[in-house]
Amino acid sequence: MSSEILSDSITFTDLALSEPVLKAIAKVGYETPSPIQAQAIPALLAGKDIVGLAQTGTGKTAAFALPMLSQVDTRSQNTQILVLAPTRELAIQVAEAFQRYASEMPGFHVLPIYGGQDMRGQLRQLKRGAQVVVGTPGRVMDHLRRGSLDLSHLTNLVLDEADEMLRMGFIDDVSWILEHTPKNRQTALFSATMPKEIRRVASTYLREPEEIRITRESSTGANIEQVYWMASGANKLDALTRILEVEPFDGIIMFVRTKTATVELAEKLEARGYSAAAINGDMNQALRERTIERLKNKSLDILIATDVAARGIDVERVSHVINYDIPYDSEAYVHRIGRTGRAGRSGKAILFVAPREKRLLYAIEKATGQRIEPMKLPSGDAVTAARVDQFLQGVTEVLQSDQDLSFFDELLGNYCREHDAEPEQIAMALAYLLQKDRPLQVKLTDLKPEFASEPRERKERNPRTNRGPEEGMKRYRIEVGRNHGARPGDIVGAIANEAGLKSRFIGQIKLFDSFTTLDLPNDMPAPLAQKIAGIHVRGQVLSLSEDRGPVRSKAHQKPKAKKKKFAAR
Repeated sequence: MSSEILSDSITFTDLALSEPVLKAIAKVGYETPSPIQAQAIPALLAGKDIVGLAQTGTGKTAAFALPMLSQVDTRSQNTQILVLAPTRELAIQVAEAFQRYASEMPGFHVLPIYGGQDMRGQLRQLKRGAQVVVGTPGRVMDHLRRGSLDLSHLTNLVLDEADEMLRMGFIDDVSWILEHTPKNRQTALFSATMPKEIRRVASTYLREPEEIRITRESSTGANIEQVYWMASGANKLDALTRILEVEPFDGIIMFVRTKTATVELAEKLEARGYSAAAINGDMNQALRERTIERLKNKSLDILIATDVAARGIDVERVSHVINYDIPYDSEAYVHRIGRTGRAGRSGKAILFVAPREKRLLYAIEKATGQRIEPMKLPSGDAVTAARVDQFLQGVTEVLQSDQDLSFFDELLGNYCREHDAEPEQIAMALAYLLQKDRPLQVKLTDLKPEFASEPRERKERNPRTNRGPEEGMKRYRIEVGRNHGARPGDIVGAIANEAGLKSRFIGQIKLFDSFTTLDLPNDMPAPLAQKIAGIHVRGQVLSLSEDRGPVRSKAHQKPKAKKKKFAAR
């Protein structure tokens, strides 16, 4: 059964969530549910199994976490909810989301478990108890075999990013775990695509699931330039003010996630001399309309808004949309940047991305089919040049105006005679006085983008091709191959979960009988290489080494040619 997208007029209070959960999401700043949330939450609260066809960035974590938390029993420390995730990064993110949504639930505990983490610590925490466990398939299997993870009281099971688990070779592990869970559990499966293997899992282990399919708006205007800056919280505001100094803009709509953030950011920008105002769901309609009118009539230049508060805004002079907070929903991104580039005009969309939010950036690119380019932050010289231009433009405008300057002519003429000063000297002194609180000459330290050297995700990667490594990558050899029963998914999964290297940074993989070649970042730190070298796949130690190509006959080899190895520690 497929559900239609509900009206966006629905609110979280309409969805029968528990009072503590509603308090928590109000504190987080969520105002209205996304389409996947509006459909999945009622179905899960009604006890139905669901299959959600939705990509990263649609708000699916809240779609299953909120209704399940509304029904969890915090008086018991038994594990009641199990979430399977393909990577430790996603497991951590989901666990943090559960913690955030349960902030008003005393006695609640969530535990992420994944490879590469100290097993003794996980055993201690499992013994203490956690109502929610979020884990990667391999580590969950380890604990089930040890008997350290008790699922006899399990009521809810979530398969998150099922197609990614299939790609990484975990689908048999997932089936094994499902066989070891209570038959009367409620199951939610989320996947961006529905290949036959995932369809088989759904038909085998889910009970008459309700299918929720989210169709997404994926087109953005060709006349909108899209760029992003990778910034941490510490330098985010500094980066924003530099951009505003140099970027020639008319009107700006700036998006943040919460109502509180609209006010805080507006106050900070006003303190820096910008004409800025907040607009959010707490404002009455009259004040909201007055604020939008100020943007239209140019008495206001920057509007800081939440998604809900910005609905229906159509102001022609908006030249820029700045996503100060990246949206969780890719569709929301499309709606946001659509407020510039109106009526055939060009526009610019700037996106701030925290290092841990890169998954959302890639999801937006995938949904829109457009690459968002990294931007170069303005230097101190660029800011100086912009301030000088602005200063000189002000002087020119006054000289070209009809302003009566005779009083000042007499005043400064008298000063020249009385103090034996040259007009140029007085002009320099006046210029200094005018700009001393905001100096024209700017010296700024570099704000480097976080993890700038990491290669971007490569789309449509084919791990079985044998072309040379891509730019920024180096080819390595590992000592496991077809004869050992290895598959690409085994290798990707082991490295991602045991060494913590994200799967998107693992390039081409080619299996041979006794070994495998794979591409990894060429600036990979030595400790990470050593960690990969010690990983076991199909009973074999990987023993990572740089690939030297086909082995030549002894007659053609150099006497002491040896390949560099990374010793396992």
